[in-house]
Amino acid sequence: MPTQPTDRRAHGAAPDTDRQAPNPSTALEETGVDVAALADALDERLRDADADLTRRFPGPRAGRQPVHTVYVPADRYDAGLTAAWGSEATAAIDLHHDEFARIVGDAALEEVVRRKLATEPVEDLRIDFEDGYGARPDAEEDTAVDRAARELRSSMEQGTAPPFTGIRFKSFEVPTRRRGLRTLVRFLEQICEEGSLPTGFVVTLPKVTSVDQVEAMVLAAERIEAGVGLTSPLGFEIQVETPQSILGPDGTALVARMVHAAAGRCTGLHYGTYDYSASLGIAAEFQAMDHPAADHAKSVMQVAAAETGVRLSDGSTNVIPVGGPESVAAAWALHHRLVGRSLARGYYQGWDLHPAQLPTRYAAAFSFYRKGFESAATRLHDYVAQRESAFMDEPATARALADFVLRGLDCGALDEDDAVRRCGLARSGLARLARRA
Repeated sequence: MPTQPTDRRAHGAAPDTDRQAPNPSTALEETGVDVAALADALDERLRDADADLTRRFPGPRAGRQPVHTVYVPADRYDAGLTAAWGSEATAAIDLHHDEFARIVGDAALEEVVRRKLATEPVEDLRIDFEDGYGARPDAEEDTAVDRAARELRSSMEQGTAPPFTGIRFKSFEVPTRRRGLRTLVRFLEQICEEGSLPTGFVVTLPKVTSVDQVEAMVLAAERIEAGVGLTSPLGFEIQVETPQSILGPDGTALVARMVHAAAGRCTGLHYGTYDYSASLGIAAEFQAMDHPAADHAKSVMQVAAAETGVRLSDGSTNVIPVGGPESVAAAWALHHRLVGRSLARGYYQGWDLHPAQLPTRYAAAFSFYRKGFESAATRLHDYVAQRESAFMDEPATARALADFVLRGLDCGALDEDDAVRRCGLARSGLARLARRA
């Protein structure tokens, strides 16, 4: 491994006084270049570009990102869902303990997973009025909207709602546009109290096929805010599940243009595994999160979202851990592997569709952060203390290390007191270093 060059002054050695580096300003001025005037000219020339860079690429979004989003059909949602999912997930571990223990391979990690399921089993919830709910008569969907809004409000008042919530409404394609808008407006009218959105609330715009639809969503958000009397902006996620969002007819990556067309309202890009795969003609047997076509789409999304403050979410696996021990073990092993694979590729969030997926979601996420913590903490401590180290970490890498530790703290994988001691930074210091503050 390369070793950081030693700063002789830091170790008490005298600086090299016989080798003075030339002052670049003096050198330029000696040739007749007025550096100050040139810098002023460049400032003027680049003023618009500087402002555009700051506006379009503000850096990471502040605050916590959930490790998953749970999608629940609207007619199956009620205020007790979060606790029920936690109980069902724990029951799945108890029923198939040997299979789960073999996958996790760490009794201490299993206890952390169980604690998570008992205290915060769902981090992010989408009440689904789209594919998970299907096409229903207007009166039936209206009734479902009203009931779901009441149940979500009740869970918030009881303190049992997940920290992040929202709805997915039907797309802006012609056949579903009016129904989607009707559901969105009706739900917001009922869930927004005294003009403010619930903390952590976001809506999902599915099956996006054009930049125009994103611009239409911005217009809709502005009109809805005015009509409902919202004092806080309505943010939305773009669901990337059509080939048109990855490659437009002009050969450009439309998802990048979508991010910037959202006028700062886009909070995330969520990959849709099965709609996207099916649109490419991939046979059902081979539709998966780790298919090469999926990796290509997600790589494009990752570059499009970089430094914009827009977060990424991987999709889901529809292989559910139910049935006999062998079926459950196989589904758990698949889910555990796929979650770990996403994390290693910089996708820190994904979808979960069933309570029995929660154990492997948290097992994989917690293992990822716990295994990587030793190295991350040591490197951060050395970087902050400016100590000689086996790693020559630059500021960008230090930001990534701090972000890694923060993510582990946010989801409960790491202990905060231990992290502060080992890293030499409080959580606030980690946030500043990660540019999340």
